[in-house]
Amino acid sequence: MSLPSSRSISSSCPPSSRSNVPAGVKTKRWEDRMLKTSREKAVKKLQAELSEEKKAEFTRRKEITLERKRAAEERQRLEEAKAKMGARKAARLRRKAGRTKKINH
Repeated sequence: MSLPSSRSISSSCPPSSRSNVPAGVKTKRWEDRMLKTSREKAVKKLQAELSEEKKAEFTRRKEITLERKRAAEERQRLEEAKAKMGARKAARLRRKAGRTKKINH
C-alpha cells in the first residue's frame, strides 16, 4: 500500500484557514485598515513638523539671547577700553603740563 504523493493531495484538498490571524485582519476590510494607517501616518507627520518648528523656535530664541549677551560684552569691553584710554590721555596731558603726583596744581 503506497501513499499518494503530496502533489496529488495538495491539488485535491482546499487550503486550510490560518488559525493565528490578528483580530483586525479577521474583522475589518483592507480599505478600512489602509485608511487608518494613512491617518496615523498623517498624524505622525504633523507631530514631527510641530516638534521641528518648536525646536527651531527654541534655537532661534537661544541664538538671539546669545547675540544680545555678546553685544553687551562687546559694549562693556569698549567702555573699559575707552576709560583706560581716557586715563592714559589725561596722564599724558598732565605730564605735558608739568604736573606730577607731588606737584599737582
